[in-house]
Amino acid sequence: MVRLRVLEILEEQNHTKYWLYKQMNLSYQNFNRMITNQTSSIRFENLDLLSNILHCPIGDLFEKINEHIE
Repeated sequence: MVRLRVLEILEEQNHTKYWLYKQMNLSYQNFNRMITNQTSSIRFENLDLLSNILHCPIGDLFEKINEHIE
């Protein structure tokens, strides 16, 4: 499974979730779903915006985690 690591990046950069929310110009509901990995799709324009705001390559926004299916 692939997930966004936006919250970790915010912590590394000493920024708050609210700070990012104000810069993204999204509804809070959509913003929160996106950064807490509760959505199954993300617009390319939002990925580009996240990358620019957080000053990191798009690839750094993601991590692959293993899910154990039993």
